[in-house]
Amino acid sequence: MPYISVGKENSGEIDLYYEDHGEGTPVVLIHGWPLSGDAWEKQVPALLGAGYRVITYDRRGFGRSSKPVKGYDFDTFAQDLDKLMTALNLNDVTLVGFSMGGGEVARYLGTIGSRRVSKAVFISAIPPYLIKTKDNPAGIDGSVFEGIKKGIVADRPSFLTQFFHNFYNADILKGKLISEEVMKLSWNTAVVASPIGTLDCVTAWLTDFRKDLSKITIPVLVVHGNADRICPLESTGKRTHEAMPGSQLVVIEGGPHGLNWTHAEHLNKTLLAFLTKHSG
Repeated sequence: MPYISVGKENSGEIDLYYEDHGEGTPVVLIHGWPLSGDAWEKQVPALLGAGYRVITYDRRGFGRSSKPVKGYDFDTFAQDLDKLMTALNLNDVTLVGFSMGGGEVARYLGTIGSRRVSKAVFISAIPPYLIKTKDNPAGIDGSVFEGIKKGIVADRPSFLTQFFHNFYNADILKGKLISEEVMKLSWNTAVVASPIGTLDCVTAWLTDFRKDLSKITIPVLVVHGNADRICPLESTGKRTHEAMPGSQLVVIEGGPHGLNWTHAEHLNKTLLAFLTKHSG
């Protein structure tokens, strides 16, 4: 299995697991919390079939990557992404970030820049600034995140069961657009992630990406469901679109947070249309 080293912790390497398939213009897919690169199961075949080179990877602490006790912040995540892109010598890249992965996209473009990147996509993503503050009244109350952290500390496996219920809007979509088995698959992936990383990432979600977004000038697609319970459209996707004049916003009717599975066909068509429109 392919890995790249992004640092060291004591006597061990911090390695990121990645997969690199196909030929053509590269698309890098960045997964959400608390999953892995496998979460792109519905998107990878569509992209490969359309002639793209597709790279997925597992964020540090998740999936098959190393599980250090530090580095769960977006500056480090952006550096990890840059080390992967440099190691693979990727250029003319489309960065696609789902949920927390959208934070990597924003911070990468805001701090490292777009020398290697030609397009960006935010799907169900956490920017621009998730927490409610005096200068960010559209954010989510901080007590929500404190509750999440308490739930993780008290009983992480149980918390994850409830989380995925809301991730997929299972009370509405289960048996229609999502199965019990897919929810179990997500739980199985999440429960083997680093407990420390799982908890620390909740604090990282509250990063302010507004300055990062203001620096982005490449073509951008924002895709968000209007039934997202994890990152509500009004607090995230809509404002991300407004922060980048010229960006394209596609709202998926009835789409939950995990729309990359429940509404995969709609998402894939939207993504491929955007890539085609801005090719070359």
